[in-house]
Parts: sequence; C-alpha cells; structure tokens
Amino acid sequence: MNTMEQQIRTGPMPPVRHWPALDLSGADFDPVLTELMREGPVTRIQLPHGEGWAWLVTRHDDVKFVTNDARFSREAVMGRQVTRLAPHFIPAAGAVGFADPPEHTRLRRSVAAAFTTRGVERVRDGARALLDGMVGDMLRAGPPADLTDAVLAPFPIAVICELMGVPAADRERMHTWTQLILSSAHGAEVSERARDEMGAYFGALIGERRGSSAEDVASLLGAAVGREELTVEEAVGLAVLIQIGGEAVTNNSGQMFFVLLTRPDLWRRLREEPGVRSRAVDELLRWIPHRNAVGLSRIALEDVEIKGVRIKEGDAVYVSYLAANRDPEVFPDPDRIDVTRSPNPHLAFGHGPHYCVGGMLARLESELLVDALLDRIPGLRLAVPPDEVPFRKGALIRGPEALPVTW
Repeated sequence: MNTMEQQIRTGPMPPVRHWPALDLSGADFDPVLTELMREGPVTRIQLPHGEGWAWLVTRHDDVKFVTNDARFSREAVMGRQVTRLAPHFIPAAGAVGFADPPEHTRLRRSVAAAFTTRGVERVRDGARALLDGMVGDMLRAGPPADLTDAVLAPFPIAVICELMGVPAADRERMHTWTQLILSSAHGAEVSERARDEMGAYFGALIGERRGSSAEDVASLLGAAVGREELTVEEAVGLAVLIQIGGEAVTNNSGQMFFVLLTRPDLWRRLREEPGVRSRAVDELLRWIPHRNAVGLSRIALEDVEIKGVRIKEGDAVYVSYLAANRDPEVFPDPDRIDVTRSPNPHLAFGHGPHYCVGGMLARLESELLVDALLDRIPGLRLAVPPDEVPFRKGALIRGPEALPVTW
C-alpha cells in the first residue's frame, strides 16, 4: 500500500455533500455531480430523502466493479431508509430490481426470450410501421407540432405495450400510471397508488395468459407462473419494472432530439451520412445526462476497498453511470459529442446483473426515430428558442415536457 492510500484510509472521511434534487434544463450536466467527480473517485453524498449518507462511486472501472461484485447487494436495501432522490420507495418485496443472483437470474430468465436479438427483431417491422404512421399523421396536421406529443411519447408506449401484450385500448392508462410513478412531484402516496393499480392490472393480465404460448411478456410471465417458476407477486413486479423502463425511452428520446435540433451541424451530418447514425446514437446515449442524480443503491455485505477508501460492511453505495460515461481515462475529451467515437464502452444501460433488460429495445427505438425523422422531415427544427423548451420538473428521468417543432 502506498503512502497516499494509507493517508486516505487512516485520515478523515470525505465530507458528506448534500445533493439537492435539481430541475435541470436541456442537456446541462449536473453541477453537483461535476464537483463530486473532481473531489475524487469515491465521495459521500446525502440526497433529499431517506436517512444518513451513502458512498458515491464515479469512475468507469469502479462503477463496473461495484455493479458486478456480489459483495454489493440490492436485496439488503429492502427495509432500510437509505438516503435517496425520490420521496417514495417504489420497489415492492420480490421486485427484480432489488433481487441478487441467483434469485435475480431466475426472475430475469422468465422474460429473457422477449429481449434477445430475435425477440427485439420480432417487433422491428411493427415498430417501424407504427412510427411511420405517427410521423405521417404529424406531417398531415402540418406545422407547428409538439414532437413529444405527436411521436416521442406515443411511440415507445405503443412498442412496450406491444411487447408486453397490453391491448392498444389500455395504452393511455399505462402511460398515466407510469408518469405518476416516475415523478416525485405528486408525493409518495400518489406514486405508490399508481404502482399498485398498475400491479393489479398486470396481475389480472398475467392470470389470463397462464395457458398462452405467445411470445409477449405477459404470456411468458403467465406461463412461468403456471409452471410454478415464479410467484404471481414476482411476475407482477417484473411486469411493472419492464413497463416503466420501456416508457422511460420517451424522456431519453426527447433529450436526444433536443440535442440534435440545437446542433444544426450535427443534424446535417447525420442527414447526409446515414452510415454514422448507429455510432451517433451510441455517442448520444453516452453523452446525454438522462436521469437526475442517481438511481438505486446497494449495501456492502463486507468491508471492501475501492481506490484506497474502505467501504465498511453495511454502508450504502451508489454508482453514477452518468459520471462513468464522462470518465476522461476511458472517453478522451468526454464532454464533446464525437459521432465517430470508437470504441464506445458507455454504461447508459447499466452493467452487471442489473444491466437494463430492455437496453436492446431502447436502442432499436432510438435508431428507428433518428432514421424516420431525419429522412422524412429533413427540415425539422425547433419552433422556439432552445431556452424556451419546457423541461420536466421533479422527474427521475430527465426530458422535455414538450418539444415544439416546425419544418
């Protein structure tokens, strides 16, 4: 152990930094996170809700280490009031987001078929047709338009509902529940009631599909319950998590198009060079700060050392994927959007056992949106100055409330 490590270990603990829930506009990077990244690879934070403080890990290699190491447990968070961003504690007991392997592996296995390359490709043609219809409707209605309302919100809702096996008539209800769950602006009671109502809906749907051999998620979960591989509670928890995650694409896509429409040179390049679009989507996924603060915490099950800092058994630990995606040791000139960046080992969809199950689907949707809007509306542009685009307040996943456009 070198002298510096000894000093870090035996010296004073890093200060606890209060991290407020900032309502940031556009693609502004969180100034508090910027400071924390400068302070060191392992710092301490206190978020607006819950109790006490938690460690924050920001370097790319350390984030990968924590998220892939069984000594950091999601399950151990249950029942603890860890400092957190949201006032409500959404995951219920048995939810896959708070399970550790091997339980976590068992839960994810039941829906894995829907999210393989084959499963995602199964919805590509239908998703493209849905999107073409939405873009066509917007063009026929004529400018100006709200791109969020016309395309960016209904498209991912339609795709995730299709994948889940939710009938088209129930899409709006799903959208309302998801918005209430993903927002901290209405208070814990409203968010938890929305989660419970969505859970009751999926409980009934999964029950109906127990004997189904279809490939949608509700049918896969129904079949797994029928084989007694999952309890109804576990199946419902999975369905709620996947539905919410699928719709989060709305806000991510809103930010992606806000970035493209406020950088005319980038828009022009992607329009003229379709070959760079795939890499550009990856680069935008890396660069865009798609969430506020941090997501779900973990608990250290034993003492673990990271960069000379001893994290003790029982300590809460957060990782920041946003910070990891701006690590200069992995991404040269990390604050610049470089559409030719290669390799690009970004962590936009997480890492380790809790890697986003719908990552491949989200990426497919982003590519379809970029192709459709660049090719069909090459003159698309913002209808208001960038600083007049309204951004969501109190949302865990960042994004514009509306994206006024013209062409």
